[in-house]
Amino acid sequence: MVAVINASSSLRNTLHYNENKLKQGAAKLIHSSSFGKDTELLRFSDKIKTLQNLASLNERTKINSVHISLNFDPSEKHDAEMLAKIADTYMQKIGFGAQPYLVYEHHDAGHPHIHIVSTNIQRDGSRIKLHNIGRNQSEKARKEIEIEFKLVKAQRQQLKQAYELKPVKIGRIQFGKSETKRSITNILDAVLPTYKYTSIHELNAVLKLYNIVADRGGENSRTFKNNGLVYRILDDKGQKVGIPIKASDLYNKPGLKFLEQKFVQNEPLKQPHKQRVKNAIDLSFIKHKGQSLEEMMIALQKEKIKVVLRQNDNGIIYGITYLDHQAKCVFNGSDLGKQYSSNAIQLRCNQDQTIKQEITPKQKQTIRQQFPDKNKASSELNFPTGNILFKELMQPGNEGALASELQENVRQSKRKKLRNS
Repeated sequence: MVAVINASSSLRNTLHYNENKLKQGAAKLIHSSSFGKDTELLRFSDKIKTLQNLASLNERTKINSVHISLNFDPSEKHDAEMLAKIADTYMQKIGFGAQPYLVYEHHDAGHPHIHIVSTNIQRDGSRIKLHNIGRNQSEKARKEIEIEFKLVKAQRQQLKQAYELKPVKIGRIQFGKSETKRSITNILDAVLPTYKYTSIHELNAVLKLYNIVADRGGENSRTFKNNGLVYRILDDKGQKVGIPIKASDLYNKPGLKFLEQKFVQNEPLKQPHKQRVKNAIDLSFIKHKGQSLEEMMIALQKEKIKVVLRQNDNGIIYGITYLDHQAKCVFNGSDLGKQYSSNAIQLRCNQDQTIKQEITPKQKQTIRQQFPDKNKASSELNFPTGNILFKELMQPGNEGALASELQENVRQSKRKKLRNS
């Protein structure tokens, strides 16, 4: 069994998600606890009123919605009664036994799973602390329940893969609005509450891993001018396909206003995790001196840090983002410090290597004018591979700037020879 806990500030949105699954025939309410009515008699108003009444007892606590999924191996076929017993046992063990909660059995994935909706505000107005509840109480409960109910253990690779979040399958859904909404919703449910991002760019660094992008449109578009936001599906080449879905059409309303609130909340939460990423980058250079950019990316991947490069149409890298899957944090290179920016990283990666690039006839003529001695020219033309300035100078139309840079390169070489003589 795999348990996943998500917390948020909207009980209504969490409840709506599961109720919408009911309407779609993709879920069934199989159990409830402490609602004052039998499960089959509960109306939506009964459910939301009970949860919100408790949450209102502590208005200082903004995070008051708890959404838990318990995921089972595809080989396991449990009836509703067994699933209800597992849910009761789990909630008791993590300290939520006295809380009102609803248990929904979902049928929208390749493995059996249930969703539990509750609040962490208790009847005396105090809150159940959620910090590290997944790592501590939940993990202990999971292991005990696996033994008690003879469940397939979560350590098995097959089960990990069964509930693991996967990219959207483009070909199957790009033409259908309902399928598109469902796929986007599933990705957002997993990413928005768990990753710490402070801009749309940082959020998209995560979403693009699953073929999704948050899109404000062009600056002159109606969507941008009205502070709107749509979500799009991407194909394997990163191109937008299918029908754009307005954020306001999704159950949890993940629009620009919602995201801007998340940006503010996430900023202080990211700070303690910066050093881990910086240490991983520095350690890769210590272990692999003279490593290429690709080798650095592979080294960081082993530390569960994905490097996302931002490039223009000419292939010039102008930005770098670090996505730490372990800490669930996203950092721009400049956020970590100048030495972790795209330019600095490329120079660090390639400081001992030389440029190997085609030179246009016009650029060759410029070099000959500056260096009549061809042998001298070739020996003096020794720039670090990945030097953004040099790559830009090599673009057509930059011959004058190229000449100035070549002259400066020669002057530096002469000064170095004088110092060493």
